[in-house]
Amino acid sequence: MATATRAPDTAVDGLDVSAYTIPTDQRESDGTLEWDSTTIVVVEVAAGGHRGIGYTYGDVAVATLIRSQLADLVEGAKPLAPAASWARMHAALRNAGQQGVGAMALSAVDIALWDLKARILGVALADLLPGFRRRVPVYGSGGFTSYTDERLASQLAGWVEAGIQRVKMKIGRDPARDAERLAAARDSIGSEAELMVDANGAYDRRQAREWAHRLREEWGVTYLEEPLSSDDLDGLRLLRDRAPAGLAIAAGEYAWDLAICEQMLRAGAVDILQADVTRCGGITSFLRIDGLCAARNVPFSAHCAPAVSAHACCGMETALHIEYFHDHTRLEGILFDGVADARDGFLEPHRARPGLGIELRRADASEFEVA
Repeated sequence: MATATRAPDTAVDGLDVSAYTIPTDQRESDGTLEWDSTTIVVVEVAAGGHRGIGYTYGDVAVATLIRSQLADLVEGAKPLAPAASWARMHAALRNAGQQGVGAMALSAVDIALWDLKARILGVALADLLPGFRRRVPVYGSGGFTSYTDERLASQLAGWVEAGIQRVKMKIGRDPARDAERLAAARDSIGSEAELMVDANGAYDRRQAREWAHRLREEWGVTYLEEPLSSDDLDGLRLLRDRAPAGLAIAAGEYAWDLAICEQMLRAGAVDILQADVTRCGGITSFLRIDGLCAARNVPFSAHCAPAVSAHACCGMETALHIEYFHDHTRLEGILFDGVADARDGFLEPHRARPGLGIELRRADASEFEVA
């Protein structure tokens, strides 16, 4: 474990932002979208000879917004007070837009500031945050609707063989094909592994009710993510009330702030609340979302970005698991040194590395740079 050092009296003296677009290993789709690449916006903040890294998955417009609206607010700030910088940035985004691109920009910079603080103090970020756990369960996530049944089965079975006993696949694009795909998935992982599905808002309320019962009764599915649009809180609540026992309804990956999370919880829309640390406002917001979940006794599941989520969820009382998403694990492995791999179904941060423990692999990243 890294040894803590006395923090210097210093200020943030630089902020750099870059964006990289990396092709997927094949064209991918879910219930409502198709894509063939992923763009990551990387923020680096410097102070006292240390550099903190943060990032978000979004359009290159996020990088433009950081440069135009947030960089000046961060330079000169106290690196040991990331929450104070968060508040200034959030207020400054009022007219530009605090949700969507604004929330992703805020998240990336906030993560970088928390990483910087941990590096200055010489500790892993997970050890700087409240220490509820040393490692966090993960579930393998992919199973895109564009996959052949053979690729689907191979991917899910590979995670189970590697010790990850929860796996998630995409459904909803072609309901007529989903029964065959679900059967192939269940056959590939056996009867003991947990099968989870994500419809990405592809269903209407009637379809969602029908599929909820089929999923549980025919294939033993335990987790149904975004059966409806996350904007349809009344529909999610109705579905949750009528879903069969043993099937959890989850949503929230596009929650841009605390207010949206609170609305979902107050509506009783989910059994499991999701949020993405690179979208919802960063580490500062993640810790607050944990408080909302704890107050309502609702478990929390982290959406994607495993290299950051591993640290953030160690500091969350309500964290249930992290989405070990195929695209993001692949991309983070390409761009960063020091990324932790899931072992025996868990992610555990590298305690000997300060901060997030990752470094941008600049020579490799330059091939994909777009901004």
